[in-house]
Amino acid sequence: MKLIIAIVQDNDAGELIDVLTDEGFRVTKLATTGGFLKSGNTTLMIGVEAEKVDKVLGLIEDVCKTRDQVVTSPSPIASSAGIYVPYPVEVEVGGATIFVVDVDKFIKI
Repeated sequence: MKLIIAIVQDNDAGELIDVLTDEGFRVTKLATTGGFLKSGNTTLMIGVEAEKVDKVLGLIEDVCKTRDQVVTSPSPIASSAGIYVPYPVEVEVGGATIFVVDVDKFIKI
């Protein structure tokens, strides 16, 4: 048995959960916050048999596409001039960060 931990952007989470449950996978959703953009994301935990890991990874890849987004640059911690003028920066968002870990024991009560 494997545990897939997938960190995805909030915009992709709803569709991904629907796709995974339609395919018969059970998903646990956790609301989390990313460190870089300080924006919301979603962490999904999916327990699957080892032979189904590639199927789940393919579904995640199909739904969670990367895209460019314009964000305001974060404020600096210290500024020598004392004035901060935010400016837009284009960054790549979306996709998924995925961990696949072995499960020593699975118990369903």
